Amino acid sequence: MVIGFIGSGKIGGTLAKLAVDAGHSVVLSNSRGPDTLSELVAGLGPNARAATAAEAAAAGDIVVVTIPFGRYREVPVEPLDGKVVIDTNNYYFERDGRFPEIDAGETTDSEVLAAHLPGSRVVKAFNAINWVHLAEQGQPAGTENRRALPISGDDDEAKKTVTELIDSFGFDVVDAGPLAEGRRFQRDKPAYGPRLTVAELRDALARG
Repeated sequence: MVIGFIGSGKIGGTLAKLAVDAGHSVVLSNSRGPDTLSELVAGLGPNARAATAAEAAAAGDIVVVTIPFGRYREVPVEPLDGKVVIDTNNYYFERDGRFPEIDAGETTDSEVLAAHLPGSRVVKAFNAINWVHLAEQGQPAGTENRRALPISGDDDEAKKTVTELIDSFGFDVVDAGPLAEGRRFQRDKPAYGPRLTVAELRDALARG
C-alpha cells in the first residue's frame, strides 16, 4: 500500500517510518518543497520518496494529514476525493488562532477538515499520543496491556482500514464513534496523552 503524507514533521516522519517498517511505501510532502525532505527520505530507504502535497495526495491509497490545524485550507481537495484521510491534527488556539465555532463546541477540528474535504473519508487518529511514544511503544498484537489508541470517523469501512493499519504499527484501537466524538480525545481530555489499555481508554473516553 502507498501512504501519502501531507506534512512530514515529528508525527508524520514517525508514522512514515512505522509504515515503511510494516512493508508500505510512503510519499512525503511538506510546505517547503520536496528538496527539503531529502534527509528524511534517505533515512527511510527505497520505499520512500518526496513530492508536492498534491502529488502525495494523488499517490496515496491512504493519506495522512499532519500539519498545524490552522493551515487546513492548504490541504488539496480534488486528489483526496474518495480516499481515506487520517487526520492527526489538534487544535491549539495559541498556534492556530481562534476558531469560535470550535471554542463554542459547535464543531471539532476534524469536522472542519472534513467539511474542507467533502469527498474524503476522514478518520481522526494519532492525535492523542506523543510522537516519541508512537515510535517506542508499539507491541505485537496480543501483547498483554498493549497500548490502545482512539479513533473516530463517520465511515465504518474507512475506520476498519485505519484500525488495521494502527494494529500493524503495534497498537490496539478503540473506536470512539462518529467524527464528532473526536472531541472526547482532544487536548485536556482524559484520553489525550497517557498510555492506556483498551479498557482504560474506553473509561477515559466515557469521562471525556
